[in-house]
Amino acid sequence: MSEDNKVKGPASYFPSIEKKYGQPIDHWLNLLAGLTGKKHMALVAWLKEEHGMGHGHANALVAHHLANGKQ
Repeated sequence: MSEDNKVKGPASYFPSIEKKYGQPIDHWLNLLAGLTGKKHMALVAWLKEEHGMGHGHANALVAHHLANGKQ
C-alpha cells in the first residue's frame, strides 16, 4: 500500500481492534452512540473499564465516533 492510500488517524487502529476484541467496528460505535452526554475521556474510560479495552484502542474509537458527529 502506498503512502497516499494508507489509512491514517483513528481508523488506522480499526483492523487491530477488530482482531483483538472480536467485534466489528460498528459494534463499538453503536455502543458509544448509546452513551449520550459523556465527554471524550469519560467514553474512553467506559470502554476500558467495561470492555477491557486498551487506552489507544478506546481513544481511537471515541475520536472517530465524536469526529463523525455521533453525539
